[in-house]
Amino acid sequence: MGVLATAPLGLIGAVLALLLFNQPFGFTALLGLIGLGGILMRNTMILTQQVQDNFKAGMAAREAVIEAAVQRARPVVLTALAAVLAFVPLTFDLFWGPLAYVLIGGVAVGTLITLLFVPALYALWFRLKNEY
Repeated sequence: MGVLATAPLGLIGAVLALLLFNQPFGFTALLGLIGLGGILMRNTMILTQQVQDNFKAGMAAREAVIEAAVQRARPVVLTALAAVLAFVPLTFDLFWGPLAYVLIGGVAVGTLITLLFVPALYALWFRLKNEY
């Protein structure tokens, strides 16, 4: 599926964080964007793997996608929250501060968008229909 399609979703939060905290977009911020893409793609792989596991368990396609989003929302959000909190002390550093702000904003916003975007993309990609 389009795991790569979710990498840019963190740009929204990253740009907002840099603008909100008046941080420069330099080398370290660019490094943060590269890492951010990896974090969001990992979240996507976690969600899509759960969909595949649900398919193997015999769930209908629509139900498998919805249940995967519900089942993996808590672990994905908790991991994102841990990452956000881990980068807070780095925001006080002059050199690494922009990287921390990119990761904090990008992970926070990107994770929430990913939890909504991936199931919708999965449903569109595989042309899932309502099965009531």
